[in-house]
Amino acid sequence: MKFLTGFAAVAVLTGSVHAQDVHAIASKIDDHYNHLATLRSSYTEHYSGMGQQRTESGTLLLKKPGRMRWQYSNGKLFVLDGKYAISYTPGDPQAQRVPAKQLDDMRSPLRFLLGHTKLEKELDNLKVTPAGSGEVTLSGTPRYEMSPGDQRVQRIAVTVVAATGVITGLRIEEIDGTVTEFAFRDMKENVAASDADFRFTPPAGVTVVDGLPPA
Repeated sequence: MKFLTGFAAVAVLTGSVHAQDVHAIASKIDDHYNHLATLRSSYTEHYSGMGQQRTESGTLLLKKPGRMRWQYSNGKLFVLDGKYAISYTPGDPQAQRVPAKQLDDMRSPLRFLLGHTKLEKELDNLKVTPAGSGEVTLSGTPRYEMSPGDQRVQRIAVTVVAATGVITGLRIEEIDGTVTEFAFRDMKENVAASDADFRFTPPAGVTVVDGLPPA
């Protein structure tokens, strides 16, 4: 009985420490990004799913409120101007536009960095695990305003520098087994950026069409 009591006490203590770690890391991330106005970073994106493997890279620019620009090295472009998300691939005759409120894209989890962040309100079942080299990974299940049957992403994992809360990686796991991972480097904070950086100007002969909202 004494052994069981002691074991239970250790379990409670471990759970308490884990909860404190989760809160501390989430708060550190919130605090860091709530004080930023803009962010520029190089990134590598790796996609695995549907029998495909794909790795791409480029430059990301974020600006509050609600603006992001993903410029891929192969010429692809994804822009969120605060009202619409527009995606374009060189050679296509059309660029797809979707209202920001209907955005269902693998880059969309980073939108929580574009407002006043509170990670513990964005993700459920949070846990922290070591990631090596002074980094930890905070992971959880996204909260959906839509019905559970419409849920596409089953888990989001954010890797950060434990001491600062700076995000160095993002992993999105979908219900169908698809995984998209982003690694960020060469980050520069509060760089000069204007609203014009997030406007899409169609190349000659390219039209912008309204895309379908998430199914």
